[in-house]
Amino acid sequence: MKRIGVVTSGGDAPGMNAALRAIVRTAHPTGAKIIGFRRGYEGLITNNTVLLDSRSVGGIIHLGGTILHTVRCPEFYTEKGLKKAAENLEKNKIEGLIVIGGNGSFKGAYELSERCRTAIIGIPATIDNDVYGTDETIGFDTAVNTAVTLIDKIRDTAVSHERIFIVEVMGRKRGFLALEVGLTVGAENILVPEIKPNIEKVCEKIKENAEKGKKSNIIIAAEGVGDTRKIAKEIEEKTGGDVRLTVLGHVQRGGHPTARSRLLACLFGEKAVKMLFQGKTKKVVGINGNQLVEIELKDSFTKEKPLNLEFLELAEKLAI
Repeated sequence: MKRIGVVTSGGDAPGMNAALRAIVRTAHPTGAKIIGFRRGYEGLITNNTVLLDSRSVGGIIHLGGTILHTVRCPEFYTEKGLKKAAENLEKNKIEGLIVIGGNGSFKGAYELSERCRTAIIGIPATIDNDVYGTDETIGFDTAVNTAVTLIDKIRDTAVSHERIFIVEVMGRKRGFLALEVGLTVGAENILVPEIKPNIEKVCEKIKENAEKGKKSNIIIAAEGVGDTRKIAKEIEEKTGGDVRLTVLGHVQRGGHPTARSRLLACLFGEKAVKMLFQGKTKKVVGINGNQLVEIELKDSFTKEKPLNLEFLELAEKLAI
């Protein structure tokens, strides 16, 4: 394999740059050229390329975001866009393409694989941690730690003013981030999209806490549970407490990747290159326990990764 393409697609996740570095430096001894496509799938359509070598990926392992940049590209998911992308892969003589991204990116990668001869391998990088077949994705641990650091500060204010804080974290469809953040900050309540919020139950717990002398409460809510402003107002009306809402937003995407996110990036990047040289295609790299695994590309976005509801039970048990 002489020419390998790489693209970072979808929402950025801390550790994408570390994965790029691992890909380039793993391939370097083989003599293969690494062609980066800028601005996600848009770069495949516009043929916006850059040659990546060992020096061009120096000093990026600790950087958040992606040096290749990424944008949403609706055109890619049209027949015309996919055809153009396939033509540019052929034009650049790309024998293998590594896609770094999440579910949406892998769906696009699969559709592209059906229209080209290029071998395609996916590397899961998303703070949502919702890719089927892998325990963890690149960037998830960083996002958790970023949220935990900020919520620990909010807890100080909540205790000092005896307030109820609702903290909205990312997660439009899945609650992996909210669940792990909520458990590790000691939240009194965790709201996830997979379970319809029971505000009555939340209010009952707040009242019970008040009777026990616990005047402050932290509620972690994934953005996908609904309008957190309305939820905050409803809780305030039903409990009589002083309720404040904090939306963490895109701060969770940025920052230096943690050691864990960098480790996964290094392992996944090396594995992806090896898989290409082994002649494999339509696969996604993952990790189960401490073992690297290969996931069917189609499974990665068509099958739903289960949420560990035992975490919710444990969080409730510990928040007394």
